[in-house]
Amino acid sequence: MKTNNRTNPFIILFLTVFSLSCLIPFWLVFMVSVTNEKDLTRHGYSFWPNHFDWEAYRYLLHDSANIARAYGVTITVTVIGVVVSLLITSAMAYSLSRTEFPYRNALSFYVFFTMLFSGGLLPWYLVYTRFLHVQDTLLALIIPGLIGGFNIFIIRTFFTNSIPPSLVESAKIDGASEYRTYFSIIIPLSLPVMATIGLFTIVSYWNDWFTSLVFINNEKLYSLQYLLNKTLMNASFLQSIANKAYSNTANVTQPLESIRMAMAMVAIGPLVFVFPFLQKYFIKGLTVGAVKG
Repeated sequence: MKTNNRTNPFIILFLTVFSLSCLIPFWLVFMVSVTNEKDLTRHGYSFWPNHFDWEAYRYLLHDSANIARAYGVTITVTVIGVVVSLLITSAMAYSLSRTEFPYRNALSFYVFFTMLFSGGLLPWYLVYTRFLHVQDTLLALIIPGLIGGFNIFIIRTFFTNSIPPSLVESAKIDGASEYRTYFSIIIPLSLPVMATIGLFTIVSYWNDWFTSLVFINNEKLYSLQYLLNKTLMNASFLQSIANKAYSNTANVTQPLESIRMAMAMVAIGPLVFVFPFLQKYFIKGLTVGAVKG
């Protein structure tokens, strides 16, 4: 039987339109970041500005040393947090996936309960400041995002549906310990779901600014997102002061909207380079463990 290997042109058209719909917002954000503030006020957003203005990036360049330091803090927190989070989350998910684990149901209910209810902001703050004493340290940025109930259940479902119990039994017969089985068999077979949860965790750590707001007073430990947010707030404050001071004489404007978009371009850069390497595992990691084979 002869098969037709030609790709349907409608599929190509659909994928082209879908790709453009994903790329166009990035282009628009970049164009707004290099647009003169007066043109933005007068004409709004455009895909090609009438006058290019790099004032927003020059404004951020004045704070380049702090931005570079914040990049280092965020990258350090993200790398350590992702590695430790994947280790703890996958270990707990592996325990919950084993039917012979004695407290499996009680622990699963406990994890599920944390997805529905939380202790509240004040107890959360007191635990980290009065008991753990991690304020103004990198641990304050790492510990809160280590474990998530949703991630545990995704990995547990993958282990349950995608890794045959007979494989674990064979490892036991060959004399492998639980640790040897976990690190030598389970982890290598779980790269799709590990990459998927790793991507979730990377985005969570990278976009986190609230933890810095609550626990960090040392400027050298500011995360990138919090520093950019604080920079924007300072620019807005200076703009309001300038408007009050020069309300009767001249119109003094700072590129607030351009700064906001320039910050978005600065903050999103590393994630754009990381995502293509994990994309091939992303869909597989979510779907393989979700359907019983």
